[in-house]
Amino acid sequence: MGGKNKQRTKGNVRPSSSGRAADLLARESGVIPGFVGFGISTSNEPGYVPAVHGAEEIDHLVDADFRLVLRKLSKRDAVTKLKAVQEFGAMCQERESDIVKGVLPYWPRIYCKISLDHDRRVREATQQAFEQLILKVKRNLAPYLKGIMGHWIIAQCDTYSPAASAASVAFQTAFPLNKQPEALSFCKDEVLNVLQDNLLKETADTLSDPQSIPEEEREAKYMRLLTSSLLALKRLLVMIPQTDREALGEHLAHVLSQGKFWKYSKHKTPQVRGAFFEVVAALCELAPQLVEAEAARACSAVLLSIDDADPVVLPPLWEAVLHILSSIEDCWTHVNARKGVLPKLWVLLKEGGHGLATALHPNMLPFISKLPAEVTEPKLDFCRSFFTSIIQGLSSERAVASPSECAAIVFATMECLRFLLLQNAGEEPEQRAMQTVLISEQLLPLIDKSLGNPALQSGPLFLQITEMLVSWEKRTTGNDAKTFQRLLVDFWDGLGSLCVGYVDQEQTEQVALEGVASLLQIMQNPCKQVKRKKSVKICFSDQEAKGQGEDPPSGTPPTELSESQGKQDSSLRSSHLLELVCQLAELNMVYVCERNSERHLHFLALLLRAFPKPQVFQVLLKSEDGKPEQGLEAELVVMWLRQDDRQGTDFLVDMVFSALHCCNSKGEQTLVLNHLTMSLKWGVILQIIQKACADAGYLEACRGWLKGSVLGERLVGLAGELCAFGLKGSPSLSSPLMSQNSHSWPLISLALSQQSNNESLIGKVYVEQIIERLHATLTEAKGMSDAGNMEPLVSFICDVASNFFSSVKGCLLLAAAEELVLTIFQLCALDQTLTHLSDALLQKMKLAYTAGVHSLVTQLGAGVTKGTFLYSAAVWVKTLLLTSTLNAKSLQVLVQAVQSLAETLSSAQQSECLLSQFICCLTPTHEEWVCLRKALPPQVRIICLLLSISCDLRFVCFLGVWACLAVLHCCLQAETPVEEEILLAVMLQACDCLSPCLSILSDLGKASAAELALPVEMMCFLCWLVDHSPTVLGSTHWDFLLCSMLAWLETASESSGAFWNPWVQQFVCANCELIVRLTDFFIALPAGVAEQLPSELSSEWQEFFVEGIHNLLLPLLVKIPVEFPEPDEPLFPMAVVVAVGNALSYIPIQLLTQNKLPARFVADQNSSLPDALQTLLNTLGPLLLFKARPLQLAVYHMLHKIMPLLPESDRESATAKSEDEDEEESPPAAIMTILTATEELLENILGGVQVGGFAVVQPLSMEHCCILGYLLAWKLLLTFFKAAPSQLRVQYSLHLRKTRALHKLLLHLFRLMPENPALPGQPTEMASKDPKSFFTENLSLSLHQTEGLQCEVPHLACSVYYGALKDLPAMVRLWWNSQEKRVFSIVDKFTSKYVSSVLSLQEITSVQSSTQTFENMTVKARSATREVIATYSVDDIFIELVIQLPQNYPLGSISVESGRRVGVAVQQWRNWMLQLSTYLTNQNGSIMEGLSLWKNNVDKRFEGVEDCMICFSVIHGSNYSLPKKACRTCKKKFHSACLYKWFTSSNKSTCPLCRETFF
Repeated sequence: MGGKNKQRTKGNVRPSSSGRAADLLARESGVIPGFVGFGISTSNEPGYVPAVHGAEEIDHLVDADFRLVLRKLSKRDAVTKLKAVQEFGAMCQERESDIVKGVLPYWPRIYCKISLDHDRRVREATQQAFEQLILKVKRNLAPYLKGIMGHWIIAQCDTYSPAASAASVAFQTAFPLNKQPEALSFCKDEVLNVLQDNLLKETADTLSDPQSIPEEEREAKYMRLLTSSLLALKRLLVMIPQTDREALGEHLAHVLSQGKFWKYSKHKTPQVRGAFFEVVAALCELAPQLVEAEAARACSAVLLSIDDADPVVLPPLWEAVLHILSSIEDCWTHVNARKGVLPKLWVLLKEGGHGLATALHPNMLPFISKLPAEVTEPKLDFCRSFFTSIIQGLSSERAVASPSECAAIVFATMECLRFLLLQNAGEEPEQRAMQTVLISEQLLPLIDKSLGNPALQSGPLFLQITEMLVSWEKRTTGNDAKTFQRLLVDFWDGLGSLCVGYVDQEQTEQVALEGVASLLQIMQNPCKQVKRKKSVKICFSDQEAKGQGEDPPSGTPPTELSESQGKQDSSLRSSHLLELVCQLAELNMVYVCERNSERHLHFLALLLRAFPKPQVFQVLLKSEDGKPEQGLEAELVVMWLRQDDRQGTDFLVDMVFSALHCCNSKGEQTLVLNHLTMSLKWGVILQIIQKACADAGYLEACRGWLKGSVLGERLVGLAGELCAFGLKGSPSLSSPLMSQNSHSWPLISLALSQQSNNESLIGKVYVEQIIERLHATLTEAKGMSDAGNMEPLVSFICDVASNFFSSVKGCLLLAAAEELVLTIFQLCALDQTLTHLSDALLQKMKLAYTAGVHSLVTQLGAGVTKGTFLYSAAVWVKTLLLTSTLNAKSLQVLVQAVQSLAETLSSAQQSECLLSQFICCLTPTHEEWVCLRKALPPQVRIICLLLSISCDLRFVCFLGVWACLAVLHCCLQAETPVEEEILLAVMLQACDCLSPCLSILSDLGKASAAELALPVEMMCFLCWLVDHSPTVLGSTHWDFLLCSMLAWLETASESSGAFWNPWVQQFVCANCELIVRLTDFFIALPAGVAEQLPSELSSEWQEFFVEGIHNLLLPLLVKIPVEFPEPDEPLFPMAVVVAVGNALSYIPIQLLTQNKLPARFVADQNSSLPDALQTLLNTLGPLLLFKARPLQLAVYHMLHKIMPLLPESDRESATAKSEDEDEEESPPAAIMTILTATEELLENILGGVQVGGFAVVQPLSMEHCCILGYLLAWKLLLTFFKAAPSQLRVQYSLHLRKTRALHKLLLHLFRLMPENPALPGQPTEMASKDPKSFFTENLSLSLHQTEGLQCEVPHLACSVYYGALKDLPAMVRLWWNSQEKRVFSIVDKFTSKYVSSVLSLQEITSVQSSTQTFENMTVKARSATREVIATYSVDDIFIELVIQLPQNYPLGSISVESGRRVGVAVQQWRNWMLQLSTYLTNQNGSIMEGLSLWKNNVDKRFEGVEDCMICFSVIHGSNYSLPKKACRTCKKKFHSACLYKWFTSSNKSTCPLCRETFF
């Protein structure tokens, strides 16, 4: 009633809220009152967990941080709850167990609520946090277990799998597997109470507030709770022991007696129905007596839902159906099978189970085995309906589209058919009628259907039929022998009629004939059928494998492993199959011979592949004796193979191997194949060899033929014919041999390259003869100059050689093979103008000889001795160089070939000696060197002479100028003395040649390597001139140099998209190097050089060229990451980034502040910077995080130059702001954006490392670049902070404190700084006397650095920490004091040991060397004692203050002690000492800055400015402002910040002195 706004009476201790009243009542009576309807139990078994009893009680028992998190958990916002749960889990992991235990009394209520939250992320995070709580409290959870267990087991059945998995993990963490039943038994009553309420009492509106929760969300939560509760009930029944299930019998019976429970079978949500049927199945299995008591409801709910085809419901539904049939004997008395169950089943089967055949049909056999006679009568009608429906399901849409669905239906059909045949095995009329129906009306029509359906042919049907026939054959010796013999006869008669009907048609479909062949093949050899994933099969009696024909036992048939049967047991033993095959073959032969039917010939090939038996060939050949004559089988096939119009011969080749199978010995097989070799075409022989190589059995049959002379001599002759024909030139396409090249060359290649048992496929002597012939042909072709005619021949030979070298081990043991490699290498090393070979063919030849060399080195370990390939190649190359006149192109091709050969040797050799031996052979002897030296000087003189000729004689070509420049540059690099006249001549000639070149190079992407080579050489030459002979250049030369340099740079900036090209990269790098040399030259002109240069050169450079260069370079650097966004790709121009970044390190500050970059601004970015500076920050800032170290450093160096200028722009905006409170001013938003973007990344990278640990960062990795960008951004921020005035520093500090950016930085730094920051590589003596560390040595952030990068991040982290301590000491000190004990100690020890001494020494040194002077005050420093003495004197007043730096400076407080004082009152003296101590502690700056602030405060005091009567200081300790806000009544002035804090803390708006309202 408004009591909160009333003034409390002093001394009034009566509670003013119901929470405090409850607390008082509890203390007085010892009993905590509960809510109405929730009485408080005094027993040790808590029921419902009572609500939290007031905030004060939580405050006493729970840690402050936990208290805040628990309050957040009651919020409605999902994101808030998610973060709170995650924070709770982290706190449980980090805090001590005693602190965490304080949460336990309040956790059950919270857990029971948030474990059912609508947001699945919250539910998952809740279980993960619960796991952390369990790990910390362990056994202390036991008293609260009963209040949690119900919702805990529901959470383990959550419909969101990750949440359920997390709950299960938490449960396993709390209880080992053997203890889990015991834990559930302990809480079984409470768990069942929760589940009962959820299932029978709760609704969507009672579970959630209808006023605040949308209906859709309420319904979803309720459906999820129902599903989880039903699954939890099943889990409870499964896990608790039988005795506990019996103890719960009465409670469970009550649940089952409720009609609402059984209505879940018809619930609209599939998940609820599926969970319900799972519970029913579990009840039937574990508590059948309870289900029997509710038999009527159970049978109706389950059996009448048999047509539910929802994917979620069907598997548990059929599990429940089978359990109902097994558990309730009179189940069919409660439902009408003929009207309510079977019609639904027939519809379901006809639809193929609605796409769920894999789940539905395996239940058919157990289902029909449990049906009583009264349900299946009359049996014939039942069987017809059942099999008609199930077979019709094979035509359903899903069964046609899915092989697994079709297979499931086939399996179920055959299992049920076999079961019913066994049940009706006998000679009674009813039984025989049933057998006829099953075979004639069901099985044979199914086979007929499959013969026209490829999907059924490839399925398991044929294998299942075979297994059934094998089973029948085994039973022909048992009690029912007569029955099964008759069944076999009836089946084979029916099958024979069926197959004959398909074969005895001229226009029969090919697929039907292939189906017949497939069926017969599987019957002949079931083991070749593709193995199915299903590892068990149905066996209808234990004696089936033994052949005993006892009647099968009643009930569900047992199973046995398929693998237990041997091959012999799984094959048909009767003669029915072979008789049928012979019958079909004889009939088929009529259509093949008389009507020339191609499809019947294919069918015959398939039959012979499966049945390569003499009886079949006897039928084909019409031989009178029982065995065909030798060779006649193959002769029959040859007749078909010789047909000219024959297109496909692959199936006929299979018939050849079938004929070979009928031979009596290997000799006969060889004779047959030799006969075929003389008769058949090369394409057929190629197919025979290919099939032999693909099958071990075929290869063994052909081995004698392959190694024999007939085939070998024919292949040698074929190779000779092909080579001779190729040497004649390009043949016409109508040539007979040309038409066979598609088979002939592959045949030669296969014969040479294929191996068997590490032996050549054909005889070794024939291999050598073929290789010799190929080498001779290639050698002869090398000497021919007819362009293009030799190319097909050389290409074929290269293909053969490449396959031979790469596949045959020890191939180069043959001398001819080594000579062939040498010849191919020689062709590759010669100029194309001589060989007339295409680029594609040269590449193919290179691959061929590379394969040969690799084989030579790796397999044989070849050396460089006389007669070997390497020796011969080296001698040939050296002879060519010494004796032949090679032009530039020929020399280049030769060098490239030798280089490729050397690279192949380097990659293949196991030791380095082989390559060195080869190079030694290439190296000229002493005498050869003498000859070369004698020839070289005249050539050089001629070049110089040509270059010194008058420019009127312009006959030196473009390539010649480049070559001359290259030679001259090499001489200059070797410090060979060169006359100035030659340098000028080269300069002039190059200028003339480059003038037209500048117009050509408008687009570097289209320029050739030759066009780019000359400018690159020219740039290198100009760099040398600038460094060594700048005075040689006249005014014209300087104009050409500078204008060309700028033109080249402009061309490069317009062609940034072509930087992937290595030649373009070289061009840009050379240009940037020239810019760097020129900049260094003009920055520091050598002594005596300036007078010899043109008079206006230096001013032109500064006024025109510097601006032009950097206005092109800066946008160019920005373009590169746009054009190439992936720095990990091989095409990324890293060298260009290094070169451009190095050149931009010289950019003047004014060009940065007045840059010409396109404007770039960010919405909602408050900034007082000029547009150009803001654009520069927004453009370059994001590049600090680009994964290219040189680009990051280049951007850093540029931004570092402008950082000291930025605070100046914030002055006007800072003075214009209101001083009512501490206003915060953000540092540059572009830099803060980088920090914000990387903080979370660094937390993910370093989160696993404890503070004080050391995270090793892989150089140049993604993590390295991310951390580097983060630390560089902080170095920029510290530079900015250092340049800011005191007033702005305060505002920037407030922003950093609000964003906790510095807090996160310092935590990251203590994971990145090494435990011992000693500089690596120090000598031992120096390290002990004068140790160097990362804090004493400056960090070199060089773009070119490639070594020592593993120390870059640790060194940079130490540098940033040093800068933070130096420039932000107050904020670091504040952070340090707020840390927990372990971190506090680590930071203190590390800083004291490695940083404080360095920083203290620098602080003392800066005081000693400071040039700053103060009026009326002097400052001195003592380095030995770390003291600073300030002496202030004015009129008759003299003050001396001693400032003592602590050992752990700047973490510890700086002590201010009194020295001498004259003319100052004690109280005023103490105030001034306190003020100085406050300034030094709270200001983020040096000691000199703190003394300056203190002096200003004292000066103002003597000037008559009154103290603020709140802080008793003239100058405010934080924002350094003067008292300005005056009271209208007492006229006293106060600081604005002090007044603001006074008003907010006292909840009053009165003057602190006169207590009047402050206006």
